[in-house]
Amino acid sequence: MEKQMSFVVFSCIFFFFFFLFGAYTVAESHDYYHGGGDSGVKLFVFGDSYADTGNCPRPLASSWKQPYGTTFPGKPTGRFSDGRVLTDYIAAFLGTKSPLPYRWREFGGKLVQHGMNLAHGGTGVFTTLVRGPNMTTQINYLQNLLEENVYTKRDLNSSVALVSLAGNDYVTYMAHNGSLQGLPAFTTSVINQLALNLKRIRGLGLRKVAVTAMEPLGCLPAFTGSFSYQNCSATENAATMFHNQILQQAVQRLNNESRGHVFVMLDLYSAFMSAFKIKENHSENSEFENPLKPCCVGVSREYGCGSVDENGVKKYMICNNHNQSFFWDIMHPSEQGWLAVYKYLLSSLHNHLSI
Repeated sequence: MEKQMSFVVFSCIFFFFFFLFGAYTVAESHDYYHGGGDSGVKLFVFGDSYADTGNCPRPLASSWKQPYGTTFPGKPTGRFSDGRVLTDYIAAFLGTKSPLPYRWREFGGKLVQHGMNLAHGGTGVFTTLVRGPNMTTQINYLQNLLEENVYTKRDLNSSVALVSLAGNDYVTYMAHNGSLQGLPAFTTSVINQLALNLKRIRGLGLRKVAVTAMEPLGCLPAFTGSFSYQNCSATENAATMFHNQILQQAVQRLNNESRGHVFVMLDLYSAFMSAFKIKENHSENSEFENPLKPCCVGVSREYGCGSVDENGVKKYMICNNHNQSFFWDIMHPSEQGWLAVYKYLLSSLHNHLSI
């Protein structure tokens, strides 16, 4: 029975997290933004599709296809959303523009003054199933930019790092026949490597380093679909909470070593759950019509959001009102979803991330 459950859980996570890919669009002003122009603060972003704003190649990412980007800016931009993502909101909070994706650095000109987004959808702290730079390589890219004098140590001293880790390392572990029994030990290895990465980012000179807690995996539509989008899966959420517990301990150790509050954990788990109004894995009284149901889905299991057949016929459906959906597709929040997350995080951002 345990082997059967292991196979089901691993298969589901493997299939759906494979689509965690993350175009450059400058975030426009928004009522909830702290700023939005040129505060002098630079933002450097590392991680995966929850933070990527255009580093994934077009042939591999469905986020370059319609209907992604329909809310903002009105066309696909490479973000896995109908509009803005977490990076855009954090940048605006800091009073700067959304940083240029590393892929477009040679064409960015003065845009590099706002920082750089090195995140790449589908990647993790280790090598994953997606061919892209893992977090160590992403940090190497920033080090190279320093050596090329694109940025100086002084630039980084007034900068903030945003680090996203949404779960692709676990997908790879499961795809390589990882066991449920070995998952706690693997989680510890993921957090240990993440902590080394965070410490290295700080060592390059960045003043603040914010890292995301993992979102409640069991509440992603990839899993709630089995419950008619009414309930979260307690099994996946338990694994997520363990990851976040170990991460919180690691962040505390790093702050103790640095003798200050340099490292900040952004609690995506609680932010998502707050938006869902979850009680005992069931959503109640949320501002969203059905927070566990995605706006954009394939017409059948073999299709996803943005899919078309060989004749170019759309094989996806979208909801009537994007503003009423927390999730855009089966894995990623909509712009309104990310806004709800951002609003929840505002107190923590004001207390720990302001420069």
